[in-house]
Amino acid sequence: MSNNLLSKNITEQMQEEAEIQIRDKKKVVDYNTIEYPIEVIFQKYLKGLNDDSNELFIPDYQRAMIWDEKRQSKFIESILLGLPIPYIYVADTSGKATDENPLETKDLARLEIIDGTQRIRTLANFINNELSLQDLEKLDKLKGFRFSSLPIARQRRFQRTTIRMIQLTEDADEETRRDLFERINTGSVELNPMEKIRGIRRGPFLDLIDELAKYPKFLSLCDFTEPSIRRVEPQEFVLRFFAFLNNYESFNKNINEFFDSYVQELNKAESNTLENMKNEFYAMIDFVEMYFPTGFRQGKKKDRTTTRIKFESLAVGITLALRQQEDLKPASVDFLDSKEFIGYTSSDASSSRNKVIRRIEYVRDQILGTVE
Repeated sequence: MSNNLLSKNITEQMQEEAEIQIRDKKKVVDYNTIEYPIEVIFQKYLKGLNDDSNELFIPDYQRAMIWDEKRQSKFIESILLGLPIPYIYVADTSGKATDENPLETKDLARLEIIDGTQRIRTLANFINNELSLQDLEKLDKLKGFRFSSLPIARQRRFQRTTIRMIQLTEDADEETRRDLFERINTGSVELNPMEKIRGIRRGPFLDLIDELAKYPKFLSLCDFTEPSIRRVEPQEFVLRFFAFLNNYESFNKNINEFFDSYVQELNKAESNTLENMKNEFYAMIDFVEMYFPTGFRQGKKKDRTTTRIKFESLAVGITLALRQQEDLKPASVDFLDSKEFIGYTSSDASSSRNKVIRRIEYVRDQILGTVE
């Protein structure tokens, strides 16, 4: 349907209600644009870092350092070349009394970094001589240089280079700061493999994956977080289940290529094939709900998370067992806390073909009771 046809359905009353909502939700955010030399930014971040009293600080909700040396080096190279640097967003967080801390009225005028933590950390790493420049595109003669390797004059010019900041005033509340962080970072988050597949491989099989990924029992048994649901993790789990269920013995390539080729193949499948796959998924979920008190979370503690490896091992192993015996009842699920299973499904477990086979068949054999 064209935009013109859609717009004809928008009434004048709807437009008025929309305008009222915009005015109601619109926030007046008071901010200042300031400019600091790198040397000042470095000191504001570093002084008091160890006891969390630094003026320029990174809040708990921000991500850890994720830039590798190559990306950090590229940022330092941009500064040395005099290229424009994106604004760093900060917020003045004045001390305010709360129900939890009624005496917290001391105003320390600290600056919370909303966007720019990777850049601030990179500057600190470089000036502290913790970063050795690598893979530079223009300044290749600086390969292996640390800050102290630069001539004194260049060190001083580097530290005098200014970076602009957008500073929210002390009137900006925490909700505003979090909202700004999320919106700034929305455009910069790289798509994960499942998001990419959903963007380029639409078809009947992906429609089935989307349907099953919304199944309430499945979501409950895996206990996905809201952010993981937004990043289509449930869809990835469903894809992993089917891909390994039907191909785990022949899996021998890059895992993302493996999933991509499997989706292409199954998008051509007949409707009765997809219906049978759906029924197997539901049967597996019902089995887990009936016999596994903590769902797909490893072990008997409810606070343990569900990882991809844990899920695929249990889901595929159970389904392989059910293919051999539909009315199967496991004698015990104590293997969930065994050293073998924990080792097979630990966070650093490999996705090599042999290890994928080993952990899936381990679960299958435990469920069937064929392990001595």
